Amino acid sequence: MADTTAEDTGSDNGATISPPRKASWRLIGPGIVVAATGVGAGDLVATLIAGSKFGYTLLWAAVIGCLVKISLAEAAGRWHLATGRTLFDGWRSLGAWTTVYFAVYVVVWGFVYGAAAMSSSALPLAALFPDLMDLKWWAVLCGLVGLVFVWFNRYAVFEKVMTLLVGVMFVVTVYLAVRVTPHLGDAFAGLVPVLPDGSLLYTLGLIGGVGGTITLAAYGYWVNAKGWRDASWMKVMRLDNRVAYITTGIFVVAMLFVGAELLHSAGIALAKGDKGLLDLGDILADRYGTATAKLFLVGFFATSFTSLIGVWHGVSLMFADFVSHYRPALAPPGTAREKSRAFRAYLLWLTFPPIALLFLDQPFGLVIVYGVIGAFFMPFLALTLIWLLNSSRTPAQWRNGLLSNGMLAVAGLLFIVLCVQQVRELPW
Repeated sequence: MADTTAEDTGSDNGATISPPRKASWRLIGPGIVVAATGVGAGDLVATLIAGSKFGYTLLWAAVIGCLVKISLAEAAGRWHLATGRTLFDGWRSLGAWTTVYFAVYVVVWGFVYGAAAMSSSALPLAALFPDLMDLKWWAVLCGLVGLVFVWFNRYAVFEKVMTLLVGVMFVVTVYLAVRVTPHLGDAFAGLVPVLPDGSLLYTLGLIGGVGGTITLAAYGYWVNAKGWRDASWMKVMRLDNRVAYITTGIFVVAMLFVGAELLHSAGIALAKGDKGLLDLGDILADRYGTATAKLFLVGFFATSFTSLIGVWHGVSLMFADFVSHYRPALAPPGTAREKSRAFRAYLLWLTFPPIALLFLDQPFGLVIVYGVIGAFFMPFLALTLIWLLNSSRTPAQWRNGLLSNGMLAVAGLLFIVLCVQQVRELPW
């Protein structure tokens, strides 16, 4: 097997295993992609609000959240490499119910998420260039740019652009954290698990929300697209995954510092949702000047746009795999999934129907269905990974150990609690 291959044809059955590859920093990539895609503007706002309300007290929850995501992504990547099968193959082996759930989820979720991702990417652009275009047209432009970029580029280019945008995100957030002059003594104290009054939901959100999306399930597909196709790449994958989520952890901690120092100390509240980041831009402009505020908006755009193109690419790979089991002509075996008709059809679904939704109020029924099936996805992912990786479907050498089972079980229970809470908060 050539280790320079950057396409996932879905044809490798994992039968031929090369000698173990040496883990090397220069090989990492898919982990950066999945971590960047999973952390969106909404996660930044949640982290900032937690910092503004409770200071450094919930820092421990952000750290645990990163450990949970490392465990989930590692499990997804291990399944792909150990079995030579995709995650959807595994789900399908558990029964028809998984296929029904995924089919409904991927259609409804993609429709609503597409509009949300475009709007989120448009907000900082509209703030940076206020007189150029209306917000909705910025959103349309972001969606179309994402479509064209993913349509015409293979994984290798996609990974390089994602890595560049992650670099922008990282530099901006760490710069802001340093600029607000954090109190390191208070920060270290925040590593001790404490639950202040009224903090339970914020704590659960920090643990489960940051980087917790369907893109965790896409990690194995990006691992294959990188050219890692069998268990010989296991050490490389694990290094890749850990580096990515440690980077994300630094990113999240930096935003918590900003919330604690800039907002908590001054008693400033942010608006919920992505617009809360625009509020932060105004606060930064008042405190540190226009240049710092504009730099923050650039980082805000990088954060949102990585989520957009990451979903456009990763979830389209998953959809192409799904379709290949039922309509092989749309994603033929031996054909790169990125060039299949199924992949491109889902790209179009993520782009054009949501553009129409941008100009309409979201229908009440759609909001309910989206909220319910979306809330169930992370428990579905955690619990099915436990099932798959403890069964004979996985070679004995690569089945879950005590630590993996413990982390995935904690993740599953956490996401079930978050699922119930999210469903309760829907506008029934």
